[in-house]
Amino acid sequence: MQGLMMDMPLLVSGILQHAARHYGDTEIVSRRVEGDLHRYTYADCERRSRQLADALSRDGVSIGDRVATLAWNGYRHMELYYAVGGMGAVIHTINPRLHPEQIAWIVNHAGDVHLAFDLTFLPIVEAIAAHCPNVKSWIAMADEDRQPASARVVNLVNYETLLARGSTDYRWPEIDERSAAGLCYTSGTTGNPKGAMYTHRSTVLHAYAAALPDAMGASSRDCILPVVPMFHVNAWGLPYTCPLVGAKIVFPGAQLDGKSLYELFESEGVTYSAGVPTVWLGLLQHVRQAGVKFSSFKRTVIGGSACPPAMIRAFRDEFGVEVIHAWGMTEMSPLGTLCRLQNRHLRQSEAAQQKILEKQGHVIFGVDMKIVDDEYRELPWDGKTFGNLLVRGPWVIREYFRGEGGDPLKYDADGRGWFPTGDVATIDADGYMQITDRSKDVIKSGGEWISTIDLENLAIGHPAVANAAVIGVPHPKWDERPLLVIVKKPGAEVTRDELIAFYEGKVARWWMPDDVQFVESIPLGATGKILKTKLREQFHDYRLPGA
Repeated sequence: MQGLMMDMPLLVSGILQHAARHYGDTEIVSRRVEGDLHRYTYADCERRSRQLADALSRDGVSIGDRVATLAWNGYRHMELYYAVGGMGAVIHTINPRLHPEQIAWIVNHAGDVHLAFDLTFLPIVEAIAAHCPNVKSWIAMADEDRQPASARVVNLVNYETLLARGSTDYRWPEIDERSAAGLCYTSGTTGNPKGAMYTHRSTVLHAYAAALPDAMGASSRDCILPVVPMFHVNAWGLPYTCPLVGAKIVFPGAQLDGKSLYELFESEGVTYSAGVPTVWLGLLQHVRQAGVKFSSFKRTVIGGSACPPAMIRAFRDEFGVEVIHAWGMTEMSPLGTLCRLQNRHLRQSEAAQQKILEKQGHVIFGVDMKIVDDEYRELPWDGKTFGNLLVRGPWVIREYFRGEGGDPLKYDADGRGWFPTGDVATIDADGYMQITDRSKDVIKSGGEWISTIDLENLAIGHPAVANAAVIGVPHPKWDERPLLVIVKKPGAEVTRDELIAFYEGKVARWWMPDDVQFVESIPLGATGKILKTKLREQFHDYRLPGA
């Protein structure tokens, strides 16, 4: 027997319709590439998105077609999210920090038929246009009087001119909720990038789950500024979660330095933000140097890579800002866990609570996880045992776009598929997960595992250290031993012996780094993560003293 409920598909267009109808006058504020601030409302955004969808339909875009973007966080990018996805096509956000050759490869692999770009990225478009024969038009996201000219780009179209060809009488189609809505490629640090294709259903469910109180906890009382780019796994779903709950959105555009972010936080009354640790280092440096505080900023989600405990403490103790540590990946839309205290933790000491908040957190409904050994036998949740982290859920990919890499899933005795994340983690008795390493980065010394993330987080807590990374280097007896790579703060002085001594009493003696190397900078990937592959290449010929 089936139930007797209405059969209404979960569609991304429904999110924006809901916002326009019930939060129609709530603002969307964008700092444009041109430097000025643009303001309008959810009602305006929904109307222009429908108009754009109609214009794209008239231009031949059909259900399932991919429309790409090379753009910062802004109102036009938001319109493309909903116009393209809402009409049944697929919005394909591309990371502009990748190399142009890699971007061209992604455009061609995805089969993009149009590509919209912010003026900042015209040089990239000029570099790739001749190598992307399937792209019918290159859409400059600018006012008509700022339209660029380029002899190297054929079919250069203006966004506002294109939009004007559409009608606001366009009605969102009702399509299968399992239809594709979005496409994001992994950063491709090894091999070619792989595409994760999201459905309407997975995107809406992810937006619902993200808004839960023990997840992002977003509401209509919030003013949310996503620092995490809209080209980085859909800004962690915030362009969908914000209109779902009716939160005001502030888009920072291309200016992500600490001073620019702080000014926008203060002028717009931002209460909530989200971004990777490298961005917050710049913001913390600015507010400390300027001797200022936040008047409205209360919470931020930090993910993309492990948040150093020193950063969590700095936000809380110096500025009264709650850090919500999070973990996820492109293949998970991206949210998997967020770290909030439960009722049972409120009676614990501040030190005990801090140790919990340093973890990546507890799963949100819709995601399940487990840790396994190399033979895929499940390991205990004791907070100590390291294992390979597997996940499953309705917004976790089943396979990569066009079948790249074959079937990525691992199947249990019941035939259920689990996605191997490539992370090594522990899970405690309360279900709180902590990433200890990427499986390819963990140091195996004398048959035991050493967490590079733990060693890096401790190093960043030293007052002279600006950034730190740990890699394994060959050792004749122990196979591998930890090498600490350090970037010092400007004007700071610290020695090798002082840094090694800094670990005394904080980790087991056999975990302590065997040596320290000082560098001017640590290589970072397109999403702000440390590129351990590059570091290992850099120190390929390095030999430990006495080894």
